Amino acid sequence: MNGIEIVETQGISVEQILELYEANQWSSAKKPTALYKALMNSHSLVSAWDGPKLVGLANAISDGHLMVYFPHLLVLPAYQGKGIGKLIMERMEEKYRNFHMQMLTADGESVGFYEKMGFEKAGKTVPMWKYKGKEH
Repeated sequence: MNGIEIVETQGISVEQILELYEANQWSSAKKPTALYKALMNSHSLVSAWDGPKLVGLANAISDGHLMVYFPHLLVLPAYQGKGIGKLIMERMEEKYRNFHMQMLTADGESVGFYEKMGFEKAGKTVPMWKYKGKEH
């Protein structure tokens, strides 16, 4: 995408992160300190920038060798549908392509996006959680 820079970085302010999460109505925005610490302690954090503006990010949790889990991928609503999420996930794929397993949880409209990225339903597995959010 023209003018969008995709980088692996930890240099993002809590205010920039909150703007992105609030715009996407993610409940974790209500826990800014925990959200910030979680992202900064991720195995990888890839972000998308339009000049100085954070427009997207994804993080990865990994053992560093066999398994990686992608918990978050967000793009500002005004920037969605322009290929930014794809660019972010391609950057993650560069880093983790040789891992035995790449996992994520896809919800609603994101299922088709992740299928286009090569993910498939995990056999007969059932996603399970203990979750304190209310948006599902």
